[in-house]
Amino acid sequence: MITRREALSLLGAGIGAAVLFPSLPAVAQQTVSPEELAVPGPLGDVALGPENAKVTIVEYASLTCSHCAAFHKDTFPKLKERYIDTGQVRFILREFPLDPLATAGFMLARCEGNAKYYPITDLLFDTQRSWAFSDKPLDALQQMMRQAGFSKEKFESCLKDQKLYDAVNAVRKRAEERFKISSTPTFFINGQRHAGNMSIEELEKIIKPMLGV
Repeated sequence: MITRREALSLLGAGIGAAVLFPSLPAVAQQTVSPEELAVPGPLGDVALGPENAKVTIVEYASLTCSHCAAFHKDTFPKLKERYIDTGQVRFILREFPLDPLATAGFMLARCEGNAKYYPITDLLFDTQRSWAFSDKPLDALQQMMRQAGFSKEKFESCLKDQKLYDAVNAVRKRAEERFKISSTPTFFINGQRHAGNMSIEELEKIIKPMLGV
């Protein structure tokens, strides 16, 4: 794993995700223990939906992943309205940054505490093309974070937080080592692995039987 200093240096150079983190080989593991999956990372989980929901969805995502952005733009609002807000599904987004820029985005999302986690990740997914694919992505990310109330000083202090950097990467490392995740988005629905962007129709085929619908 590269260091935070190296990550920020690479960000300044504008090096892409494919170079920094090539895809790992696909694995056949299709389910994991829900109990093991429930173990949070150093920063804890930020969950939406009740703890006693019949269905728990854990998504490992990267903020610079276009398929992840598509899911959060097209599918997640319907999932939230139909199942999370009605108490049937518990949803957890976990960090699996594919490059230093995504790591920086997650650090910023975590920097202000749990209340800002989803508003900031939603903002960064929604505006991904404006900052993640910019010629100067770190500058573009800083501009974007102004919408979330981050001053230049706050932005820089968050990205210099070594404990925060280590904690974000610890989530990715555990996902690689324990769950053999190699791509984003990867979903675990009551422990069942499903890789790739999913439509609401595809999700409903999986979760409705679990809900007894």
